Amino acid sequence: MRNRINRTLLFHLFESFLTTWALMKAARMEPGNILTFVFFLLVFFFYRHVSKRLSRLNLFLLDHAEIENCVIDDSIIHSPKTNLVSLVTAMLFTTLYMLVDYPQYIELLTNGMFRFSIILITFTGFTILFYYLLKFLFSYTCNINRLREILYTCYQDVPYIFSCRYHRLSVIITYVINLYRNHTAGVSFFICLLCWLPYYLYQYPGIMTPDSINQFEQVLGVIPYSNHHPWVHTLVFKLCYEIGYFLTHNMVIAVSCYTLFQMCLLAGSAAYFINTLRRRKVRPFVLLLITAFYALIPYHAVFSVTIWKDIPFAAAVMLFSCAMFRMMDKEIRWQNLLVFIISGVMICLFRSNGWYAFLFCCPFLLFYYRKNMKKLYPAILGIVSIALVVKYPVMNACLVEQPDFIESVCIPMQQITAVICNDRELTPEQLALVENVVDLTYIKDLYNPTFADNIKELVRAGNQDYLIAHKGEFFKLWLELGMKYPGDYLTAYVKQTYGYWYPDSFYLVAEAEGVSATDLGVSHMPLIGGPLVIKTKEIAIKLGSMVPIYGTLWSMGVACWVMLFSIGSVIIRKEYKKLICYLPNVALLLTVLIATPVATEFRYVYFMVFSLPFFLTVAMVSEDSRSSMKRRQHESQTL
Repeated sequence: MRNRINRTLLFHLFESFLTTWALMKAARMEPGNILTFVFFLLVFFFYRHVSKRLSRLNLFLLDHAEIENCVIDDSIIHSPKTNLVSLVTAMLFTTLYMLVDYPQYIELLTNGMFRFSIILITFTGFTILFYYLLKFLFSYTCNINRLREILYTCYQDVPYIFSCRYHRLSVIITYVINLYRNHTAGVSFFICLLCWLPYYLYQYPGIMTPDSINQFEQVLGVIPYSNHHPWVHTLVFKLCYEIGYFLTHNMVIAVSCYTLFQMCLLAGSAAYFINTLRRRKVRPFVLLLITAFYALIPYHAVFSVTIWKDIPFAAAVMLFSCAMFRMMDKEIRWQNLLVFIISGVMICLFRSNGWYAFLFCCPFLLFYYRKNMKKLYPAILGIVSIALVVKYPVMNACLVEQPDFIESVCIPMQQITAVICNDRELTPEQLALVENVVDLTYIKDLYNPTFADNIKELVRAGNQDYLIAHKGEFFKLWLELGMKYPGDYLTAYVKQTYGYWYPDSFYLVAEAEGVSATDLGVSHMPLIGGPLVIKTKEIAIKLGSMVPIYGTLWSMGVACWVMLFSIGSVIIRKEYKKLICYLPNVALLLTVLIATPVATEFRYVYFMVFSLPFFLTVAMVSEDSRSSMKRRQHESQTL
């Protein structure tokens, strides 16, 4: 017994040493820094704590009675599947982190063996750290009995805590919670609108960037319709604008009508999600915390008043995912089916990548809903049919211009450009093929590995028609160069996409304000202002880049990692049918990673950030409300 304990202790010491080495490299510290010793102690005691916590004799540090009630959770936490999911996810997280960060670890080394050894040690140290961390977190998200107490028990703690000394505060809190419990969706909706109202008044009639101005020009008929910014979204903008202008004959008020509509749509989607959890009997306090996430995080407020297609698109993704989650109970009501269809059409038509993501989802949806094909198959077919009719015959009849080809091949274009800029050898035929499209004179000056617009404009200034006419030859060129220079391709891809999966990429979110310069008759006309308002807004936006922990809510990469962690929790809990609820976000993220023109554009994956609470709560709530109720009844009878 003593030998086994000693071996375990030595193993934890060795693991802690490797993890400390990895953290030292990530933190850019020298080996002699005293903080490396602090890291070592913290990691060592964390590993020891996790091992004790997850041991069968000390599971969750409960007494014997509680341990007997946690037999199911015990088997889940200690199952080989949990270890496998934790290990695979840990290796995935480590890979995603080091793909961007590893050059910093070996920049002063020239020997290939030393470089490989440092990368291997760092990779191992991070994998061990993430493995223990994931098992620790899974011990909570997969502890069904504990989650039932946290999520479903009626919330009485706060009033009880304050009842002795702060009776009035206790009464107020109790009243608020009871009000929220009885009118959850409506109260959440109005809380969001109330918290976003100052931004609406300050940014009145709404934030309009150059993209917004382009759509507004289409609304006014100044330029022809274009699907570069989704045409259907432009029509919705136009409808709200014309209603407002008909009633007021004021262009500024008319634009503000669309902004108000968008705010209501975003708040409505959050309220629909919260009401979905309320139907699952989730306690009011948890729902109030989720409401606070939407109401108080500043970028939600800023985006709610920004005239971009990405905002209603995020609302559509939330509505679609919630509709699927509601229909998991096999009670397919017409209200949920209607939300499913409308939000599905919005996903297909409010962003170009939404159409391809939905097509990717279709086979999985058809397989998942095969037992309810009479209701769901017509709905899925209806979504695809409406999108097809609008995207092709209707847009053609309305002479809507489509985006040019180069928009859809940003990443292959950047990879080929990287090979050229790295002075790699091309055959005369390959070089002639490229030169038929672009002038290579200034390509090195224009190439930006994180921003594709420069090269896109170079192609547009050249001969894009030749590229379109010889797609097969360029595809062959792309394959040949990729096989010959895979390192250049991988580096170019990482630099073009890292913002969406690397958790430490800084991007100033929601800094846009006012109306871009235009002579269309609309300008920024704030209804509130002054130094206090301006400074408060600036501080609110900048806090995300200053405050630790809170700043993770501003990271696209962290949102990606949370989604992967939630999927891992679902797999460990063996609630596989929940995976369909993550499918839309996964498919959309894949489309972004295939064709993004910018490495760090928050609004491109705002749908994923907006769904953060959805990822976690879907993973933790009971799979089926009716089955969970039956299980609780059975347990109470057994006891």
